[in-house]
Amino acid sequence: MVAPQDKASAFRQLHGGEKAFIIPNPYDVGTAVILQQLGFEALATTSSGYAFSRGVQDNNISRDQMMAHASEIVAATSLPVSADLENGFFDSPEEVAKTIKMAGQAGLVGGSIEDSTNGGRDEPLYSIAAAKDRMVAAVEAKAALPHDFMLTGRAENFLVGHGSIDDVIKRLQAYQEAGADVLYAPGLAKIEDVVSIISNVDLPVNVLARPSDEDFSAAKLSRVGVKRISVGGALARVALGAFIKAGREMLERGTFDFASEAVAHADIQAMFEGRQ
Repeated sequence: MVAPQDKASAFRQLHGGEKAFIIPNPYDVGTAVILQQLGFEALATTSSGYAFSRGVQDNNISRDQMMAHASEIVAATSLPVSADLENGFFDSPEEVAKTIKMAGQAGLVGGSIEDSTNGGRDEPLYSIAAAKDRMVAAVEAKAALPHDFMLTGRAENFLVGHGSIDDVIKRLQAYQEAGADVLYAPGLAKIEDVVSIISNVDLPVNVLARPSDEDFSAAKLSRVGVKRISVGGALARVALGAFIKAGREMLERGTFDFASEAVAHADIQAMFEGRQ
């Protein structure tokens, strides 16, 4: 077993490297184990991937369910694990603080808090002032944990249709002022927006990967100063995409060609060797 503080120290060091590191997002214990076996140095949970694995839409997992899931991921590997903590699951700063406390108790060494209201009111985003108050509460809670914890402040503009880069930067600057450790605006589609964010903040920036886009390769993002790259629910959706494709082939064609692309049973067995 690796102590939480040792995991936390390793996780913080990853954010100080010259190149961006990729933090993939497993959606269950098996995928977490596989990602460690492949050689990744840290993991992050995915709210959407886990929700889909439970047969519900994103943002329909309770805080207690998410903490139980995170605890399983933490126990499954020796890697540092950060968590997608959605918007803290509640509106009030006090409940956001409790979420961070619970995250630390689960063995997590990082987590993100969004400024999305998750459809709880007419406005899809908390005001900057309210979002900053929530981040301050999260920062105070992480300071009381027995181990280091990297708090990520997330500006959700591009995911809720409020795609103003100026507003994104104002929000991320507010979260930096509140004491966040990492900044993240999922949904960025232009490398110039990534550069604008990095130029206007002083903390490590996480970027959500995009498919088939040279501007969003790990090499290019590293060159412009990105420190961390995540993939969100993409791994879960890739797996589900293959599953759906196979199901349709069987149903519509009565054939089983999909099995030719399956991972060998022996290869998966080897990855899980020794686990009970």
